[in-house]
Amino acid sequence: MIRRLVPFISLVGVMALALAQNPPTRPQAAPAPQPEDVIRINVNLVQVDALVTDAQGKLVEDLKKADFEIRQDGKPQVITNFSYISTRPGQPAVPAAAPARGKKPVNNPAAPPPVPVRASQARRTFALVVDDLALAAENVPVVRSALEKFVDQDMQPGDIAAVIRTGSGVGSLEQFTTDKRVLHLAINRIRYNSFGRVGISSFGGGGGIGAGQGAAERRSNLNAASIQAITNVVNGLKELPGRKTVILFTEDLHILTGAGADPRAQEGLNRLADAAGRAAVVISSIDPRGLQTLALTAADHPRSAARAGAIPAQRSMRMFNSQDGMVLLAQATGGTFTHDQNDLGAAIHRVVEDSNGYYLIGYHPAAGTFDPKTGQFRFHHITVRVKRAGLQVRTRTGFLGNQDVPRVRELTPQAELMHALMSPFGAGNLHIRMTALFANSAKSGSSINALLYLDAKDLKFEDTPEGAHKAVIEVLSATFTENEKVENPSGKIYTITLKDDRYQQALRSGFTYALHHPVKKPGGYQMRVAVRDSASLQIGSASQFIEVPDVAKGRLALSSIMLRDATGALRQPAADAPEGQAAPDNPLGTPADRSFVPGEPVLYALQILNARTDSNKQPQLEMEARVFRDGVQINQGQPRPADTAQQGDPAHLAAAGEFRLGAAMKPGDYVLQLIVTDKLADPDYRVASQWMDFEVRQPSPPAAATGQ
Repeated sequence: MIRRLVPFISLVGVMALALAQNPPTRPQAAPAPQPEDVIRINVNLVQVDALVTDAQGKLVEDLKKADFEIRQDGKPQVITNFSYISTRPGQPAVPAAAPARGKKPVNNPAAPPPVPVRASQARRTFALVVDDLALAAENVPVVRSALEKFVDQDMQPGDIAAVIRTGSGVGSLEQFTTDKRVLHLAINRIRYNSFGRVGISSFGGGGGIGAGQGAAERRSNLNAASIQAITNVVNGLKELPGRKTVILFTEDLHILTGAGADPRAQEGLNRLADAAGRAAVVISSIDPRGLQTLALTAADHPRSAARAGAIPAQRSMRMFNSQDGMVLLAQATGGTFTHDQNDLGAAIHRVVEDSNGYYLIGYHPAAGTFDPKTGQFRFHHITVRVKRAGLQVRTRTGFLGNQDVPRVRELTPQAELMHALMSPFGAGNLHIRMTALFANSAKSGSSINALLYLDAKDLKFEDTPEGAHKAVIEVLSATFTENEKVENPSGKIYTITLKDDRYQQALRSGFTYALHHPVKKPGGYQMRVAVRDSASLQIGSASQFIEVPDVAKGRLALSSIMLRDATGALRQPAADAPEGQAAPDNPLGTPADRSFVPGEPVLYALQILNARTDSNKQPQLEMEARVFRDGVQINQGQPRPADTAQQGDPAHLAAAGEFRLGAAMKPGDYVLQLIVTDKLADPDYRVASQWMDFEVRQPSPPAAATGQ
């Protein structure tokens, strides 16, 4: 039940704190995948996925093993493994309201918070790959619009997605997430790449690659770069769960040339298709050029009538050649190739519908399929046929004859930590919870302070001769910017030495470490951290996306939401606070851990930035509190005036309140969302929201019952 807002004196004068937009979750080890869900390629079993549609393009989900026939290199195979895997979302998502014309979709501050998805819960994974190395400037807005429609209307509960550009690295926005705000920010970063192989117009001038031997070599290099970038995405998807689909937007993926095949491109395409098969990734390619007339335009200046007549035919051949890689890639992985389609949003929707289920068909390969002695692995062709009339089947065209090798643990400790740091899910066996907080003040500027909660029971302590208990942890952290830069990378080793009373307290409640990263510019950041116990070598990781507002613009913005139980005051780390172990003896119920028991009151506080004032220099602010579980609002909070009386600086106003957890609330993860409305602000910027996740836990048993 949400209670009335109450003043919270200890917050007056504190710096701004902003919550990351992708709520962190407690990392849990993903359950071992079931055998029937895994695509395998080894000496004992070759298992491929197949998608069957009817004449209207709808999935057919009631077929039996006897309805299929599978061949390897033209020879029939006996089907030994067969199942249908449904990845349909559990419940339809409510489409987001379309943004006002000319407004960015990210300006929807009252949208419900995203529902965090653990690795074990993901049903469909989408990598939206924009080949900006082969995208004309005139088609960038079309691709953006289609991607925004996908995010707002096609993403369902249990879906995770990422927007990735082939011409860029891995930045804070190129991450797999359920947070639609992050995805919209990534879509907004799509730009025309002047270093690509396509000009301002698909068939006009204004950039791109010209003619000549040097131009052909550069085109080949850029073509190979696109294929390698897509391969990197596919390899990165291998460890992710669910039905994995790459939706590729490109208008030039050229494999064949007038003199025959480009050996480097052909080899790269074969390796990409094989990697997609082993990673269980389907690639569907979309040509964003839409339906083209290929006729003369105002930009053409032919010198003769013969030249004018030849231009349309040349463009037709050029378009055909530019699409061969898209066709081959879709065919090789069981995807689709969409062309001559002006509604790219509808094209994406069809691909999304295809991801709702598939058949897994396995057989025992013949001897000689895998021959590691020579080191030369032959490509084996696979064909799947459905015996029922009127149906179409799509599957992979084959595989290279080298069997899957289990992933080997990285050799160096630093590489292991780096792998955990880059994981899109909380990884490892150490129980870690991170609260990343944006801080801003007129005096010290902006920074990101992170509170890292660790469960002491996960660490291996050793007894010291002095009677204390000692553990050593290694902490690797980094902040990724929107522009693919890594800022403030930090690797530190902390030695934890606790006397017996503090040691017993740590075992019961855990402890907290503080990290501090300065922020120079506003924008999207992703803070990632990985921790290893030096004794047991167990690893844990966590990450959060943080959108740092441009406070200098004077628009309404909110700090982080800090939560804690009613036993203590809300305190924040200072802007120049040292890194290391934080002071609280019991971090449970603090902003670091945010875990509470049913029936207890929870305090919340935040800072309202850049509030407008009336002629009496008084703000007119309303605040509404909402609580969500699994994306569903579970309370009926009403807007109430924010109590900010007797505060001098309207640019930094403290607001606070409390809500009481219901005595019957079930244990689990919840989200508190605060929506602030400034009645005096410009209508386009008068609403801002922020959210913070928290956990409802079972009450601890009495000390006598535990034997303490």
